[in-house]
Amino acid sequence: MIIIPAIDLKDGKCVRLRQGDMEDSTIYGEDPVEMAARWVEAGARRLHLVDLNGAFAGKPVNGAAIEAIAKAFPDVPIQVGGGIRDEDTVQTYLDLGVQYVIIGTKAINAPHFVEDLCLEFPSHVIVGLDAKDGKVAIDGWSKLSNHDVIDMAQRFESMGVEAIVYTDIGRDGMLNGVNIESTVALAQAIRIPVIASGGITNIEDVKAVCAVEDEGIMGAITGRAIYEGTLDFAEAQRLADELTGN
Repeated sequence: MIIIPAIDLKDGKCVRLRQGDMEDSTIYGEDPVEMAARWVEAGARRLHLVDLNGAFAGKPVNGAAIEAIAKAFPDVPIQVGGGIRDEDTVQTYLDLGVQYVIIGTKAINAPHFVEDLCLEFPSHVIVGLDAKDGKVAIDGWSKLSNHDVIDMAQRFESMGVEAIVYTDIGRDGMLNGVNIESTVALAQAIRIPVIASGGITNIEDVKAVCAVEDEGIMGAITGRAIYEGTLDFAEAQRLADELTGN
């Protein structure tokens, strides 16, 4: 089980949003590379970067910061989401040293795009599914679609995606625990790994996620908790290694 620190980028700075609201953000650092170094030194084995401006603009905005992090830590796999809407953007990120691209809204609005990416960039494509009450949310969580999250995950699995990043948007950034039940239900319905996201608050949440690793949950993304100090990242990864035998 890997614990994955999230570095959310807005206007070149490291921030966290509360429930996806661009107007409700907290700045945690001015230097993204410095922030990445903090987590790598604490034992991070993967980084989760989100271009928040890009997610809303529909194209990369914080590419310079992402490039700087990728160049500073070439041996640490990086997954990037936010504003990835065409194949050129994917190629650019992979050329910079990013290992995985995460496709969110466009995966729902144009599933064939994901299929094309999996053919062109095999083993580099992850789909991010943000859900509330079992339905997929799109456009920066501003809209709830009629798509069932498990149906969509199975569809993307058949296309060849590497993993699903699953976020319960009712809990993300609110520090009120992981929705273990819905995360396990999704993991049990597919064969590719699930990365849990949203709600990791403290060491008890890490224990809870580790307890269901065998259901197909390979990792958990954490953001606000490690920035606000309710979770010690290094301790969390050590415990995860201990509990899951990694």
